[in-house]
Amino acid sequence: MGFPVDLRRCQVLGLAGTAFLALGGETAGALPVRELAAPADARAALGLVGVYFGVVLLIAAWILLGRLVRGSRPPTPRALLLVLAVWAAPLLLAPPLFSRDVYSYLAQGAMVDAHIDVYAHGPARLGGPLADEVAPLWRHTGAPYGPVFLVLARGLSGLTRGELPAGLVGMRIVALLGVALMAAALPRLARHSGADPAAALWLGALNPLVLLHLVAGAHNDAVMLGLLGVGLVAALGRPPVVGAVLVTLAALVKAPAALGLAAVAVLQIRAGRGPLRATATTVAAAAATTVAATAVAGTGYGWIGALDTPVSAQNWALTSLLGRATGALLHHLGSSLAPLAVPAWHLLGLALTAVLLTAIWWRLRPRPVYALGLSLAAVAAFGPAVRPWYALWGLFLIAAAAPTAPVRHRMAAVTGVLALATLPSGGPADSGQLVLAVSGGALAVVVLWQAHQAAQAPAPGHLA
Repeated sequence: MGFPVDLRRCQVLGLAGTAFLALGGETAGALPVRELAAPADARAALGLVGVYFGVVLLIAAWILLGRLVRGSRPPTPRALLLVLAVWAAPLLLAPPLFSRDVYSYLAQGAMVDAHIDVYAHGPARLGGPLADEVAPLWRHTGAPYGPVFLVLARGLSGLTRGELPAGLVGMRIVALLGVALMAAALPRLARHSGADPAAALWLGALNPLVLLHLVAGAHNDAVMLGLLGVGLVAALGRPPVVGAVLVTLAALVKAPAALGLAAVAVLQIRAGRGPLRATATTVAAAAATTVAATAVAGTGYGWIGALDTPVSAQNWALTSLLGRATGALLHHLGSSLAPLAVPAWHLLGLALTAVLLTAIWWRLRPRPVYALGLSLAAVAAFGPAVRPWYALWGLFLIAAAAPTAPVRHRMAAVTGVLALATLPSGGPADSGQLVLAVSGGALAVVVLWQAHQAAQAPAPGHLA
């Protein structure tokens, strides 16, 4: 007999995981600088063990929930949304985890409120406590975000008056609203694509990466994906121009969502509109929305030139890794071409991405939601910058439109790897921290194995 699985057990196990995440984050998370402990501090070490203990419990709960979803009596979408709410609850008041980007958001909102050009200057120009919280790598770089997100950040800055605790809670609420929009869109997109709504919610909304990086990390990718999802749902109905407007708003949070406009146009064509009319309507709606949103925000179009901001020198994107390796080899050989290696690989990655996008849309024109998901996955995989939460760009829509179970299984495997890829402080790992992280995960595996053995043991008075 296998490990007994029911919705209640999954709910409790995942809740335990996020509770340990929240508790461990109190000493090992991306804390304000005045609260940061040295990595060798006993409390920070214990917190790091606790966070990885919680991550493994959460992954296990998610995998078990996946077994239920694939079973003969899967939970309803409403029941899955309740599980999502329960799992997310401990993270609501936890410190930021796995990244310090939320501090950049707050500083950029304060800069817009102070009429400082966030595209020409980094948070260091703002100065003060908020700028001190931003990771040193980004203090002197402009914002790569569009005017829609900066309007949200400015409004939050004015509402919280620059107070850090209130700002952090506010940014997490904004991210939660984005996750709510994602969860609302997934079942409708799945039904349109001929996929199982429950499986779509499991992979696209209850995914550990959503909880770790969109909820705990409060990343603005949640807003982008939420607007993109409801924009695609709106494009299924009438008037389709609403879908183009919402998708454009998503792109004015983060630029990759602009690929969604291709899906909006294709959906219009499938609904009976001529290709020329559908394309013209989509382009006109996108242009008008961009002009209007930029005018309201008053931030200008500098974000277009700042799109390379996430490309740091030590970025772990595939093309960056290959570029650095090639550069090191050329330097060892004494070649003067060594400095050109990374830019050359970045250009090659962009060219490969363009080829992949062309092939994807050529083959999958009848399935625009799935084509969009694969396109965003390609952008994340072969672009010049990568973060674990970038995987959610494509995964969210692949979850809604995946044609077969093996595709979902591959996406689940990617999730499991990426969920373990980042320290809760958001900083680089040293050997001691890696040992602690592995210890926390291993302890969780031992506990889960013991629970599995106990569940298989015969009851007293019964023969084995």
